[in-house]
Amino acid sequence: MDVMIDMTSVQIVNEDRTVTELVTEGVYRMEGDTVHISYEDSEATGFEGSVTEVEVQGERLASIRRSGTATSNLVIETNKKHYCHYAMPFGEMVIGVYTHAIRNRLTPEGGELFLRYTIDMNGSYLSDNEIRLSVRKA
Repeated sequence: MDVMIDMTSVQIVNEDRTVTELVTEGVYRMEGDTVHISYEDSEATGFEGSVTEVEVQGERLASIRRSGTATSNLVIETNKKHYCHYAMPFGEMVIGVYTHAIRNRLTPEGGELFLRYTIDMNGSYLSDNEIRLSVRKA
């Protein structure tokens, strides 16, 4: 189904807090207990020319896959750390993603999703991150 997506992303590095907001059109579908949300990135996210797909299974597991000018596949699993591939125009890296929380309030009509996780590289802290997605029929 075609939807409107309101996304707020917060990145916290030490005391510095960066907030990114995006309102965009996307596609939303449910298959059993799995939700798929996809949208085109824009200049606002810093990934213009890429497409992002968020896949969520309950409140235990999610993934964020980006393809296009930037490529990444983040695996977000509550209370677990995953090592994930991240490719940018300037180079590639492997980052560690430790998930603190997934709150899934998505229904067949839309709803809200909250993700909170920490990113490190080579064991060194990079940032704490929060993503809030609100999905409604277009």
